Amino acid sequence: MKVLQFGKFYPVRGGVEKVMELLRDTLPTRGIDCDLLCSSYDAGPSKEVAHIDGGTTFISKTLFRKFGTTFSPQLLSKLREIQGHYDLIHIHHPDPMAGWVLKHSGYQGKVVLHWHSDVLVRPWLYKMYQPIEDWLLQRADKVVGTTPIYVAESPQVARGLRDRSKLTYLPIGIPDKHPNAELVQKIQAKYQGKRLLLTIGRLVPYKGIEYLIDMASHLSDDYVVLIAGRGPLEQKLQQQIEAEGLTNKVKLLGFITDEEKVAYLEACHLFVLSSITKNEAFAIVQVEAMSHRKPVVSTQIPESGVAWVNKDHDSGRTVPVRDGRALAQAVEEICSSEPGYQAYADQARARFESLFTIDAMTDRCVEIYQEVLKQ
Repeated sequence: MKVLQFGKFYPVRGGVEKVMELLRDTLPTRGIDCDLLCSSYDAGPSKEVAHIDGGTTFISKTLFRKFGTTFSPQLLSKLREIQGHYDLIHIHHPDPMAGWVLKHSGYQGKVVLHWHSDVLVRPWLYKMYQPIEDWLLQRADKVVGTTPIYVAESPQVARGLRDRSKLTYLPIGIPDKHPNAELVQKIQAKYQGKRLLLTIGRLVPYKGIEYLIDMASHLSDDYVVLIAGRGPLEQKLQQQIEAEGLTNKVKLLGFITDEEKVAYLEACHLFVLSSITKNEAFAIVQVEAMSHRKPVVSTQIPESGVAWVNKDHDSGRTVPVRDGRALAQAVEEICSSEPGYQAYADQARARFESLFTIDAMTDRCVEIYQEVLKQ
């Protein structure tokens, strides 16, 4: 079997591209030849990158980026050139450029449409893309969500997909990462005697960080809230921390490296996700926390898969959005006793091992491909 992963840009900048890269790297271990077609993140020249497993990443030149997508006309000529080599094209959505190219390429083979997220833009802009999206939903042999909840509740899928039997899901898997022990000790020593509550992400409105700060006001001084990431709300959030007298309980860490991220996940007591809208479709950082045996407190976002990833009363707790007090109560419930905390921690790791490993994602992806090729 030979498969083409198609979508987004290169090098890897976000979650969708990371999934494409992981599948490109792991599918060959299951005997599947896998190439990747994408556009460059910037205006660099078109090129081909060969990989040691024999696969190739085809990177087409981008003329410019606008509205969250690239404009790369060379993608069309490249797909027309190589499409005959593949049993199946696995296209990753949302990516308006990739959708347009697939529609106009003349490709007649099997298609798996990976629905990472709805298109969440202004209505007038979405109307321009909607005909391509509707065509993709009808053209696809399978429509694959990252959780069963997101695709089942998506109004865009409901409107554009006539055959609901096409729906399935493929949870995102990640590799286990081992922390730098010295960094972990350094973090724990800095906040000695405190229970560390961690969140990681861009400081943007949909993350609901203001409710995380409010959560801190309802917790005892035994807790410290660590917020890693940068973004346009950084100054406003710092002002909120100071205005509420929480400078000793809430710390904005700013940008942290991947190595530091792994160390903070290992050092923390619990991970908290306070996102408030379906822009947060999956929250892979929850899975990263579970891989480190950390319970998770997250939010019940309508039409999002976040609360499916973190199973309530199993890997952690889920609470209503925009409610700092509810976040605090969930934290206290998990931490109220050491046996109770350890039970949540063990269940978080077990959920990671059963659903969110690289092997689990790769094996499920192969099953989907086999189902499609049998149709």
